[in-house]
Amino acid sequence: MAMILADKTWQRLRRIPPSYLVFAALLLTLWVLRPHMMNPNILGIFIRQIVPLGILVLGQLLVMRVRSIDLSGGGVILLINYYISSGLFPGASMMTFVAMAIATGLVIGTFNGVMIAKRRVSAVIVTLAVSIVLVGFVQYLSSGKPPGDVPAMFAALYNTKLLGIPTPVLLWIVLTLLMSLFLARTVFGRAVASVGENLSAAHFSGVAVERTVIVAHILAGLMAALAALVQTASIAVGSVRVGLDLPILAVAATILGGVVFGRGEGGVWGPFFGVLSFALLFILMTTLGVDEPGKLIIQGFIILLAAIFYGVRSAKP
Repeated sequence: MAMILADKTWQRLRRIPPSYLVFAALLLTLWVLRPHMMNPNILGIFIRQIVPLGILVLGQLLVMRVRSIDLSGGGVILLINYYISSGLFPGASMMTFVAMAIATGLVIGTFNGVMIAKRRVSAVIVTLAVSIVLVGFVQYLSSGKPPGDVPAMFAALYNTKLLGIPTPVLLWIVLTLLMSLFLARTVFGRAVASVGENLSAAHFSGVAVERTVIVAHILAGLMAALAALVQTASIAVGSVRVGLDLPILAVAATILGGVVFGRGEGGVWGPFFGVLSFALLFILMTTLGVDEPGKLIIQGFIILLAAIFYGVRSAKP
């Protein structure tokens, strides 16, 4: 009996997204080592900076739930940043840039989804290749040099607040709520869960598997486009490197949030706290004076730990 109870307890613990524990541990560490950093205004500044990652994670968790992955987000962010900051479209309004960004994300997401769902091409290969092509395209257009400044209207909107909350953070929270409701309350959400749990069973149950995977990638492309708009507004300048590290961080945050590839498990709020954990990690590293190489090393270890956890959680109970 004791062994049965211990086994059940272990199974329950395994279902808890580790991001909750990591977030609590980092918050406690920050409170002990740098209590003055617990100021809501200071925390808000750092959280606002990781909003692009948080939005990208919403797309990543969706495609991982349908046994896929999307590594093209970095290229999407770089491309959108380029044509907003390069001056290729003089006099374009903010809504024009927003529409162009969304169209870009939807087109790339559709291409990824069709290639993966209908052509059965590896999701890693397709999305990574798309990202490389987009990065190369931007490098060619810019001759390897950073383009100009981002229109001032982006920075002005980025620095606004609504109900005392920075607008980018509020956007991220709203998108997370919508994604949570979308997965929990819609037919598509049930299809995502079915495909992730058992692809063959979903197919024979009448679930449109190909369409579910394609739609998931289209939505991931949309999230990448929104992340690109926020990222571009946050740095306020053009760049030939912006966003390239975000896809792998998005995978790490998603796994830390308890999303398991091929098991149909995981929700939205675990990855949300996974992203918040990265925000607290960045705060700690900055206040402790960790230099850029050190930050890269620590990020690498976090990604490695996420991969190890993925292996443990993916193992059959």
